Amino acid sequence: MNKKTPGLDTIHDLFATRLPILIWVSMVYVGTVILQFLNEPLILQACVFTGLFTVHVLLHWNVYRVTAKQYWFYFSIQAVLIYLCAILMPGGYQVVLIGLLPVMIAQSLGFSFRLKRILFVSVISLFLFFDAALTIHDTGELIVFLPLFALMLIIVIAYGILFFRQVQERLRIQSFLHELEEAHSKVEELTLSNERQRMARDLHDTLAQGVAGMIMQLEAADAHMTQGNGERAQGIVRQAQQQARRTLAEARRAIDDLRRKSGPDLDFREAVAEEVRHFREATGIPVEAEVKLTRPISGLVMEHSLHMVREGFTNIARHARASEVRLGLSDRNGVLQIEITDNGKGFQAADIGKDAGHYGLLGIRERARLMGGDMTVSSTGKGTAMQVTIPLDESEKP
Repeated sequence: MNKKTPGLDTIHDLFATRLPILIWVSMVYVGTVILQFLNEPLILQACVFTGLFTVHVLLHWNVYRVTAKQYWFYFSIQAVLIYLCAILMPGGYQVVLIGLLPVMIAQSLGFSFRLKRILFVSVISLFLFFDAALTIHDTGELIVFLPLFALMLIIVIAYGILFFRQVQERLRIQSFLHELEEAHSKVEELTLSNERQRMARDLHDTLAQGVAGMIMQLEAADAHMTQGNGERAQGIVRQAQQQARRTLAEARRAIDDLRRKSGPDLDFREAVAEEVRHFREATGIPVEAEVKLTRPISGLVMEHSLHMVREGFTNIARHARASEVRLGLSDRNGVLQIEITDNGKGFQAADIGKDAGHYGLLGIRERARLMGGDMTVSSTGKGTAMQVTIPLDESEKP
């Protein structure tokens, strides 16, 4: 597609906005010349009139270059040009004054809506009208054309006020559209950032956790093989195979979730029991699970909650060196509570998210925040307790 140059665009816009005025002043010029030549042909004066009239039109064309401080200088030049054009064509001076003075008054509205300025310009225009008529000694028609001139002033001022208000309203709408575009751009950036965070969480909660679990199982199998316990090693290898299949299924489910933008249908109790069973089989650590749910929970909350439980178990298996684990899950007073405790070695809770490569608890905190909830962790040398609270009434809103 060929693009227009900025210069051509500017000329086109100027011509489109000034076309009605150009048509009007052209009619004023033609009417003045015709009336003058019908009354008395004045060739030399008509040529001078044409030159001054052309200068007046050029100044009007470039009025957008005039600043508010330069307005009175511009107004004075235009008033002198209009006055001289009227004096040079005594046979058609009425057309010049009635046609051009109201346009000059309308131009003053483009610089300011102040009433004093408009009244002052109108008074000057009336003075020029009287002075030109008296200079030409045409006082007989003054009474006839003065009401017509006053009517033209009223019409032009009303039209000018309406026009410039529409221009200001258009500029205001354009400003709003620009702000809306900026806000839309920011929303897109935030959406992209949130999507990246979600993908990072999903990858961590599927591939990273699954691979970490398989590594632990293979290490355990290797240890049993070293000790000559082949039967036990073979059993752990089978568990690792199941873990690999489960990780692949979860990765595919995560991809489907990203495509569908919604979580799968789950039975929450069964899914939690399955996570407990997987953890117990993979680590041999006993788990005391207590699930007390009295109301249905949305698929989104279930999806995030299962990821939190899975990540909590993974952290215990990899770092805690615990011998006992307890899981509590309940909904009381419209709040879903997830509690996971262990009797392991503990860690510094203030270091959550600071160690490179250890983003599990940080991911849990982000998921809780997305649901409008919170996560707290307390840890000592005798174990760690993690508690997640999610307000169900808020998180289940569409």
